[in-house]
Amino acid sequence: MAVRDIMRNDSGEKTVTVSDPAELSNLQDGREDIDFPEGGLKAWSVVLGAWCAMIPSMGLLNSLGVLHAWTSTHQLKEYSESSIGWIFGAYGFFLYFAGAQTGPIFDTYGPSVVVIPGSFGMVVSLICLSFSEEYYQIFLSFGVLGGLSACTLFNPAITAVGHWFNVRRGYATGIACTAGGIGGVIFPLIILFAAPKIGFPWAIRIIAFISALMCAVACVLLKTRFPGNLKAGTSVDFKALRDIKYASTTAAVFLVEFAVFIPVTYIASYAIHVGVEDTMSYLVIAFLNLGAIPGRFLPGLVADRVGRFNMMVLTSVVCAILILALWLHASDNLASIICYAVLFGFWSGAAISLTPVCISQVCATEDYGKRSGTTFTITSVGMLTSIPIAGAIQQQNGGEYGGLIIFGGVLYLAAALAFAVARGVCRGWSLKTKF
Repeated sequence: MAVRDIMRNDSGEKTVTVSDPAELSNLQDGREDIDFPEGGLKAWSVVLGAWCAMIPSMGLLNSLGVLHAWTSTHQLKEYSESSIGWIFGAYGFFLYFAGAQTGPIFDTYGPSVVVIPGSFGMVVSLICLSFSEEYYQIFLSFGVLGGLSACTLFNPAITAVGHWFNVRRGYATGIACTAGGIGGVIFPLIILFAAPKIGFPWAIRIIAFISALMCAVACVLLKTRFPGNLKAGTSVDFKALRDIKYASTTAAVFLVEFAVFIPVTYIASYAIHVGVEDTMSYLVIAFLNLGAIPGRFLPGLVADRVGRFNMMVLTSVVCAILILALWLHASDNLASIICYAVLFGFWSGAAISLTPVCISQVCATEDYGKRSGTTFTITSVGMLTSIPIAGAIQQQNGGEYGGLIIFGGVLYLAAALAFAVARGVCRGWSLKTKF
C-alpha cells in the first residue's frame, strides 16, 4: 500500500510525501521532486492570480463567436467567412505560438518579466480594437497584438499553478481556467447590451478596463517555487519530440485544440444563419460559456482520481457525439441549439484545463514552461488554420453549415483516438490503468 504523509508547515501549506515507488510513478512519472504544497494561502493565491490572468486572455478567446458574428455583420460585412476567420484564428495562433518564447523566459526569470508587459499589451490591444474599422486594423490590433499579449498571460498562469500542485493539479488548474468561461459570459454580454446603446468601441473599452484590473491583480499574485532554470532556451524544443511519450501527447493536444474552437467561433453565426434573432444568437455564446465554467474544474477534479488522459478520451468522445448527433440535426430549433451550447461548453472545457496538465505528466516540473510552450507552439498551427478552413468549407457548401459541423465532429473523434494512443504509449494499454 502506498504511504502518503500529509503535513502542514507554519504557513498552512500542505505537503504531500509519497513513499511507495508505484505511487511515486503514478504521481510524478519518475520525477524526484514530489514535495508540493497542494494547498495553503500561497498556493491558492497563485491560483487566484492565474484566474485573473485568464479573464482577459481566455475570456476573449471564448468570446470569439460573438466578435465573429458582430464584425461579420458590421465592420467586415463585405468580407467572406473564411477571410474573417483568419483574424480570430490569428488570435489563437499567437496565443499558443509565442509560448516557445514565454515558456523558457518564465522558467528562467519568473512570471513578472512576462506577465507585466503582456498585461500592458492586452489593454493596448483592446483600445486599438475600439478604434479599428478596417480589416487590417482589426487583424493587427486583435489578431496579432491581442494574441501575443494573451500568450504572455495564459502560459505563465498555467505553468505557475503547476509549481504549487501535483496530486491536485487537475483540480487547481481547472479552477483557474473557469476564468475563461466567466470572461466568455461577461464579455459577450457587454457587447450584446452595451454596443447597441453606447457603440461597439465603448463596449470594447469597458472590456479593456476590466482586463486592466484583472491583469494588475495577476501581476501581484503569480509566483513560482522553483529556482530559475538558466539552461532554458528561447526556441521550440523539437529535440523533446524524440521522447515518444511527449510526442504522442503533443499530437493529441494538437488535434483537440484544432477541433475545440470551431464550434465556439461559429455557433453564434450558425444561429443567425438559421433565423434565430440576433440578440438570442449572441446569447448562445454566453450559454456555452456558462456550461464551460463547471466544465473547467469538474473534469479536472474527476481526472485527478481516474486519470487525466482517460478523462480527455472521454470528453473528446462526448464532444464528437454532441456535434454529430445534436448540433448537426438542430436546424432552427432554438431549444436544441441552446442545449447543445451548454452541453458542449461543459464537455469541451477539459480541452483548455486538462491539456496543460497532461503535458506536465510527461515532463519534469522545472521544464514545464518550456515543454508546454513547445507543445502549444506546435498546436498554434492548428489554431491558425482550423477556423478559416471551417469557414472555407462553409463557403464551399453554399453558406450551409453541415460540412463545417461534420468537420468539427470528425476532428474530435481523431482527438479521442490520439489521446487513447498517447495513454497507451505512456502508461500501458490496460483499461484499468489510471493515467
